[in-house]
Amino acid sequence: MPNKDKSAQLKAALQQRILILDGAMGTMIQQHKLEEEDYRGERFADWHILIKGNNDLLTLTQPEIIAKIHRDYLLAGADIIETNTFNSTTISMEDYEMGHLSREINLESAKLARKVCDEIEALDPSRPRYVAGVLGPTSKTCSISPDVNDPGFRNVTFDALVAAYVESTLALMEGGADIILIETIFDTLNSKAASFAVEEAFEQAGRTLPVMISGTITDASGRTLSGQTTEAFYNSIRHIKPISIGLNCALGPDLLRQYVEELSRVCETYTSVHPNAGLPNEFGEYDLEAPEMAAEIIDWGKTGFINIVGGCCGTTPLHIKAFADGLANVPPRPLPELEVRMRLSGLEACNLN
Repeated sequence: MPNKDKSAQLKAALQQRILILDGAMGTMIQQHKLEEEDYRGERFADWHILIKGNNDLLTLTQPEIIAKIHRDYLLAGADIIETNTFNSTTISMEDYEMGHLSREINLESAKLARKVCDEIEALDPSRPRYVAGVLGPTSKTCSISPDVNDPGFRNVTFDALVAAYVESTLALMEGGADIILIETIFDTLNSKAASFAVEEAFEQAGRTLPVMISGTITDASGRTLSGQTTEAFYNSIRHIKPISIGLNCALGPDLLRQYVEELSRVCETYTSVHPNAGLPNEFGEYDLEAPEMAAEIIDWGKTGFINIVGGCCGTTPLHIKAFADGLANVPPRPLPELEVRMRLSGLEACNLN
């Protein structure tokens, strides 16, 4: 059975304080140094291809590890935890020839996160905890050809993305998600497919949930992979009326700051940010420690940039605790009253009076 609707509760909390999102799931999984047989478990012992690295599958084969990660983030101070479903669409799971498991993984991941959330909330009922059902960007892009010799080629269609996202969303809702989080969007057309699918899923389910959307500025150019600036990305998706629009991944807080500031200026709804713990070093690891990263995050809060903040690649419960402690008495960003304008976008924003 789905969990009780916490939408009103969430909106009230956002008006009162900065909410804390959890940190990286993959970073914590890597600390367990799992091998191929750990990913397989008993159920997939004879799977015909290698599946090490399919972190979402661990919900089925190593649920106690995923539950502990959720629990550690909640105990560190997270208000919102993300389901372990970043790649759990039929499209992305086909990388392991497991597309047929998509619905089950989304359902069980949401149930697992819901169970841990309820367990921690029971320790302090005055502080609600929320499950964000994650829809990742998939391993394909609607706007960009994967073949440099054929710019018109696409390896996925809008309709295929919608079908995949509808299935995942319905399963997340059934499992008890309080929020749907469309995250790490590098192609705005993918996010439009996800948003359309979420609305379709809501219609099929006969109920709605708050929606968070988080895009990714891929490098120092200040643009998404499909070429949009922060404001252009915002203009492209604002009509969906999500509860928050934000940025995550790719950059550390120092490089992301100017784009967080820009988003805060143009966004008429709540803002969310979960940056990486710096840029990866030559070993692919992240070196930004919790106190150093928290100093930047706390300054964002005091400057009035953020409503929801957490961590992406390289962050741990230590980072989340530092954010939660440092922002405990910092008021949230007030929603601005923006001038009514026609707000259009291509790669750049075009705002007309």
